[in-house]
Amino acid sequence: MRESVQESRLPEPAGLPDEAARLLRVVSEMVRETRPGRAERVSLASHLERDLGLDSLARVELLLRIGNEFGRSLPESALADAETPNDLLRLIGRASAESFVSGPADLAVGAGSAGMPVHATTLVEVLEWYAGRTPDRVHVRLYGEDEHGEFRARTLTCGELLAEARRVASALVTRGLQPRQAVALMLPTGRDYLSSFFGVMLAGGIPVPIYPPARLGQIEDHLKRHARILANAEAVFMITVPQAKGVAALLRAEAPALSEILTPDELDGQAIGLLYRATAADIAFLQYTSGSTGDPKGVVLSHANLLANLRAMGEAVDVSSNDVFVSWLPLYHDMGLIGAWFGSLYFGMPLVLMSPLAFLSRPVRWLRAIAEHRGTVSAAPNFAYDLCARKLADADLEGLDLSSWRLALNGAEPVSPATVAAFADRFAPHGLHREAITPVYGLAECSVGLAFPALGRGPRIDRIDRQALVADRQALPAGAADPAPMEVPACGRVIPGHEIRIVDEQGSELPDRHVGRLQFRGPSATSGYYRNPTATQALFRNGWLDSGDFAYVVDGEIFLTGRVKDLIIRGGRNLYPYELEQAVGNLAGIRRGCVAVFASSDPANATERLIVLAETREDDPARREALRRQIDEVAVEVAGLPADEVVLAPPNSVLKTSSGKIRRAASREAFERGLIGVPGPSPRRQMLRLAAVALRARAGELGRRVARRVYGLWAWLVFVVLAIPVALLVTGLQAPAVGRRVVHFAGRVFLALCGIEIRADQAIEPPAGPHLLLVNHCSYLDSLVLFALVPPGADYRFVAKREFVSQRLIHAFLRGLGTLFVERFEAAKSVEDVDALVDALRDGQRLVIFPEGTFSREAGLKPFRMGAFVAAVRAAVPVWVGGLRGTRAVLRDRTWVPRRGSVDFACGPLLAPSGDDWAAAVRLRDATRRAMLELCGEHDLDR
Repeated sequence: MRESVQESRLPEPAGLPDEAARLLRVVSEMVRETRPGRAERVSLASHLERDLGLDSLARVELLLRIGNEFGRSLPESALADAETPNDLLRLIGRASAESFVSGPADLAVGAGSAGMPVHATTLVEVLEWYAGRTPDRVHVRLYGEDEHGEFRARTLTCGELLAEARRVASALVTRGLQPRQAVALMLPTGRDYLSSFFGVMLAGGIPVPIYPPARLGQIEDHLKRHARILANAEAVFMITVPQAKGVAALLRAEAPALSEILTPDELDGQAIGLLYRATAADIAFLQYTSGSTGDPKGVVLSHANLLANLRAMGEAVDVSSNDVFVSWLPLYHDMGLIGAWFGSLYFGMPLVLMSPLAFLSRPVRWLRAIAEHRGTVSAAPNFAYDLCARKLADADLEGLDLSSWRLALNGAEPVSPATVAAFADRFAPHGLHREAITPVYGLAECSVGLAFPALGRGPRIDRIDRQALVADRQALPAGAADPAPMEVPACGRVIPGHEIRIVDEQGSELPDRHVGRLQFRGPSATSGYYRNPTATQALFRNGWLDSGDFAYVVDGEIFLTGRVKDLIIRGGRNLYPYELEQAVGNLAGIRRGCVAVFASSDPANATERLIVLAETREDDPARREALRRQIDEVAVEVAGLPADEVVLAPPNSVLKTSSGKIRRAASREAFERGLIGVPGPSPRRQMLRLAAVALRARAGELGRRVARRVYGLWAWLVFVVLAIPVALLVTGLQAPAVGRRVVHFAGRVFLALCGIEIRADQAIEPPAGPHLLLVNHCSYLDSLVLFALVPPGADYRFVAKREFVSQRLIHAFLRGLGTLFVERFEAAKSVEDVDALVDALRDGQRLVIFPEGTFSREAGLKPFRMGAFVAAVRAAVPVWVGGLRGTRAVLRDRTWVPRRGSVDFACGPLLAPSGDDWAAAVRLRDATRRAMLELCGEHDLDR
């Protein structure tokens, strides 16, 4: 039965303005229900958690009641930031009545019938496909609070998303991001998150979504867990909100690869042309599974995995561009990220998106968005359906029309048959079709989705014999007279192109209605866990992947019974924690959803004990003892035996993942270490500690910035002091042999004074006779470094682009060094220039050429121009391959402030041409490229 707001009300507090009095009455009613002994403490200055005992879940309920009382929607920040009723009062004063500003009409702007990107091989190609054909198509309608605190939507088109992502990608590449390097995203749901995610992918990086800290009281555990994730991913950058930069600095000690912490504003630069293109096999992103602690498991998902999963799910549920997806799911979890966002993008359906906080602060927003925008598809975990079924007031639902909703997907946590029934009954009068309710099954290791029920059928609930399941692992149908059957919802059949099977502990496949381990395989399946070979090896079984779930199959449909790691074997019986947790959570006085059941070793007799850890706000000893007896009775009824120990703990003792799932293993560890109920550091102490860390981080960043500027000014001063006399001498003498010696010694002096160390893997000893020295091109410094490295007696002549001829002073200086000039663009002139190179080589000269022809901010070896290789085969001389590393980091293109660093130069093979025709030039080019890629350590941009 749905819970309603308490009807018996406290009197209005006297002597206060009307809004303050009404607010205190609502808070008092809430405290009277949850912590009766603290009702007298309620005042405008009372601390909601410390004084009144209202934790995060209680605050969700309180905000619901405040919204109902005042008919206004408090801002999302109220959940995290409001600490006293006075804070809530100020927010009420700025809040407005809830409304959706615009209707659904403009969701179809530019949509048309553009088809679908069926030939795309990466998510980047999917976005480019839509942005190229329908750039004005509304991709996301993003709801959030504006500067006035009003809840309204802004649109984001495919063209805008691609343009913003290109700017982010350019900024990341400019800061040195290399392809296949990880970038952490710790951002809330919003436009910055969307553009940053695709920006990382466009730059060739690997996004690693992690959730931002929600509350100060969780900050230490949050940082500790994510530091290990960042270390495992070897993330080089983190993109986060400005307020979190100081907090995020705490992560650097445990994640040494993390070089810079950035905000979206710092990445909003000018877009530049980027050559790198991801392939289907490249990692699209890393999805770290819930509860990652000491051994983080980052699921590797390639572009091919994701597109295979999206296409298979789309076929299973028959989605198209005519659908509208409505979501509040977090974008750092697979169901919100892949299912909602990527699925909407691929199928061209508009996505109506809001943050999880927007939903939690006022859950009716989710349903209103579906009604307002005629949403057809939406997904949520079971708790969200339960919250809406039990907690929304009738007044919230006036005029609500859910008749457009054809797929109410329920996944990501165990599906409760009671919740399914309650939700269907509550919203049937508002147009919800029961057959729209769709329990589904998926896991990150299969991208996101693995099984979906038949469309239009509605939920299927299997009633099975509890004793047969516990004793024999068989899911036998319960008899009609069974007083307490176990109800298990069907999660559907496996998606197209994929397979599942149920096996026993020896790996033998089991028949229908026998419970075993669920295994799967298919094109959506991950290749393993990132930099975690042990966990990867445990994942695979003879070509199948172990889901980690117990399940059985009936008529091809999957029925889940519990997680393998959570199975408790007690007295020869197999106990699944979830149902017992649900039953205990339904007891009056126990916090619903805050119960953990697990096994704990008994050191006295080397057996396992059944532990029930349940949160309660009850203080009275007699009432607490009665709760223990009730829990034991429930344990006997559900599991067939009493608990060995019942632990009644204060709120927030049961540990959970970011998505609200029970962390049973972590709760067991806390129980065994005696940490249950032990208070953590006070919020004030944590705030002071974080403020000190943030201050040190800002001071360190300021110091580094000043040091870079001072170093840059010094480098320029040294350069000018040396360059003026050297340029005058070389230009005036016009004696190339002398000029090269002058530049050689001046270059070494410059690099020494600037502290730029040049490291060569061996002494530079040029081969005898005429040849071409071919080196990769990264920076303006490359020529200076080569002049300083190569012995002055080697008499190498550099080959430069003909554009310098029009710049008279530079041309005169380069001519004084004996430089040859070649045309890069005009075909007829290029042929003449190749002839000049051939003549020089036949005259016995040695030439230095950058075969890429130019350099840019983007790292990577660019395509080679053919002139050097044609000249080599025609002159029948070899090419000597060299590789430079580090010059791009010291002085990047379009950057005029150099950074201190070191430069490496490696000598490679001497490659002789194998003929004198075009094919021989191509073979020489390819051999040179292979050698240079190894020497320079950069990725290949000519794929």
